Amino acid sequence: MAVTETNALNQEDRVAGGLAVEVIETSSLGDRSYLATDGEVAVVVDPQRDVDRVIAAAGRLGVRIALVVETHVHNDYVSGGLELARLTGAEYGVAAADEVPFERRPLSDGDVVELSPRMQLRAMATPGHTFHHLSYALEGEEGPVGVFTGGSLLFGTTGRTDLLGEQHSEELARHQHASARKLAAVLPDGAQIWPTHGFGSFCSATQASGDAATLGEQKRSNPALVLAEGDFVEQTLAGLDAYPAYYAHMGAQNAAGPEPLDLREPARAEPDELRRRLHHGEWVVDLRSRKAFVVSHLAGTVSLGLDGPMVTWLGWMIDWGAPITLVGESREQVAEAQRELARIGIDKFAAAAVGSPEQLAADPGQLRSTTTATFADLAAALDGKADGKPAPEVVLDVRTNNEFAASHVTGAVHIPLYELKDRISEIPAGAVWVHCGSGYRATAAASLLEAHDLPVVLVDDFFGAAAEAGVPMTDQS
Repeated sequence: MAVTETNALNQEDRVAGGLAVEVIETSSLGDRSYLATDGEVAVVVDPQRDVDRVIAAAGRLGVRIALVVETHVHNDYVSGGLELARLTGAEYGVAAADEVPFERRPLSDGDVVELSPRMQLRAMATPGHTFHHLSYALEGEEGPVGVFTGGSLLFGTTGRTDLLGEQHSEELARHQHASARKLAAVLPDGAQIWPTHGFGSFCSATQASGDAATLGEQKRSNPALVLAEGDFVEQTLAGLDAYPAYYAHMGAQNAAGPEPLDLREPARAEPDELRRRLHHGEWVVDLRSRKAFVVSHLAGTVSLGLDGPMVTWLGWMIDWGAPITLVGESREQVAEAQRELARIGIDKFAAAAVGSPEQLAADPGQLRSTTTATFADLAAALDGKADGKPAPEVVLDVRTNNEFAASHVTGAVHIPLYELKDRISEIPAGAVWVHCGSGYRATAAASLLEAHDLPVVLVDDFFGAAAEAGVPMTDQS
């Protein structure tokens, strides 16, 4: 069974002993929440802030939420655990070592919560992603059937260990290795693994692989279970790259106790107000697809379409607390963006506007289009055959540091997207051909460059096509 809704996938896994686990996926942040049930009562693990999805799942299954637990104080999203417990009357389980101002059930290594005669949850200390991280073994009448691993053991990797500060990253990496070994030693090979992170989340130490796994399968492939401690620590630390700037605000908000979610529609901005906000350099975000954006958009708007990881990149690029205006083709697009951004604590907006660029322009002079190209076009342009496009004076790569280090266009200027707004002055004069890995980040970058009146060509293409197209490349190998 699979149901797609608002950038979230719900799917139900039947496990041994008549238990079931509902997976509530938030693909835009690369995270999963879970609802485990025996058919009557349920426990929810690591819920996102928009808990209506969880409540709807419980209602569809006809079960009562009796317990909500957190594997750790999250750094990549605002938790809905406290509000879900308030709304349902469930107990709220948090690591006993985490000092929080709200009422909760303190949980420590070995604690068992009896949810029913058929289902219980066992807390297991698994430090590494954080110092007080807990995993939770789901146990039926015949023993453990799976484990909710949070940011500990992921599919093919583990959670990153530097979110509490680089000074702790090596110590936590050693803890992470030991925690993975602990899970492997205590639980049966057939136990399912249900991680919170690892589906594109920047909380992963390295790229996760796969969509489901048992502990036995991970024993054969996961670096934490196949490498010696020293090798694992070295590999983990070497693979760490920058993570979104908004993470700095998530842990503190979760520890303090997040406020209830407010998804009321922002005030509507008319064309003159939009023009004024753009004139003052405010963040006016175009939520349409990049294909629509390049055809026509308001000058100064930033392209971060809902068809990609809008929430991650907007949250990473803005100055926290800066006024944001959302621009969509429909009220539904604006509402979806509100929900996405509320998950990282952005829930107050300057305004919103709905309509086409032509409808929202205060005058026709505001309308812009963006020149696009492929890597084949770039190869030809570098060879002096620009075919009507401005010759590339600068090739700008806005991918991450690790991506650039692995392979890049020879001579390219590298400025990661999350640093671009503060480093535009470093870009040499002339036409800028900008690319990323697939086109999404490059479109955002092109919109930022256009707002600074730089001549831009957007390479809307997959980076893997560059070498075959004849673009000169520099590879790490």
